[in-house]
Amino acid sequence: MSEKLTIANWSADDQPREKLRDKGPQALSNAELLAILIGSGTPGVSAVELMQSVLGNCNNNLNTLGKMTIRQLMGFKGIGEAKAITILAACELGKRRQAEVPEERKELSSATRVYRLMLPVMQDLDTEEFWALLLNQSHKLIKKIRIAHGGISEVSVDIRVIIREAVLANATIVAVCHNHPSGNTMPSRQDDSLTQSIKRACELMRLYFMDHVIITDGQYYSYHEAGRL
Repeated sequence: MSEKLTIANWSADDQPREKLRDKGPQALSNAELLAILIGSGTPGVSAVELMQSVLGNCNNNLNTLGKMTIRQLMGFKGIGEAKAITILAACELGKRRQAEVPEERKELSSATRVYRLMLPVMQDLDTEEFWALLLNQSHKLIKKIRIAHGGISEVSVDIRVIIREAVLANATIVAVCHNHPSGNTMPSRQDDSLTQSIKRACELMRLYFMDHVIITDGQYYSYHEAGRL
C-alpha cells in the first residue's frame, strides 16, 4: 500500500492555503478552512482529513462543532489543547460576526465630504502627505491609502501605485488629496501637472478620477469644484 500524502505533497491546487490565496476563501470546504487553522494532522492523516473526521462527528454542522468543549475535541487523535482552543476560537469569531452590524461605508460624492474625512488625518501634519481614496460605483469608500509623504512644500507621488491599488481594490472611482502645511490652498504648478497625469492614467485604466482636493486646517481647494477636472 502506498504511503498517504501529507498536505505539503498535494498538488498546489489542492493545498488549502494556496487554494485560498488563488481562489478565495469561498472555494474551500469547512474542513479545509479549519485545516488551515490547526496547521497539521497526525502521521498518515492530513489536517484536512482530521477535520473531516471531526466535522463528520458533528453531522458536518459548524453550530454543533462550536458547542463542543475543549475536552471533547481533545478526544480526537491529533487534536491537543492548542488545536481545540483554536477551533473553538474560530467558531466564536464566526458567531460574533453574525451578530455584528455591517460597517457603513462612507459616501464621498463631494469635495466637502472628502475634506471632512481627511481633515482629522492631515490638519496637524508639518509635512505633506498624499492619499488616494478608492470608491465603488456608488461613491462609497472602499479604502483610503497613504501613497507618499515628504517635505514641507512637496511630495513625490508614484501614479502607478495609485492605479495598482485601485485595481486591486476593484474600485471604479478615484479621488486624491494632499495637505499644504503652509495653509495656502492654492495649487502649485507641480500639483497641476500631477493632477493631469493622474487623470490620464485613470482614463487609460477606465477609472473615473473624481477630484484632487488640497487640504489645509480650515479650508480646502477642489480641482473639480474649480472646473479643472
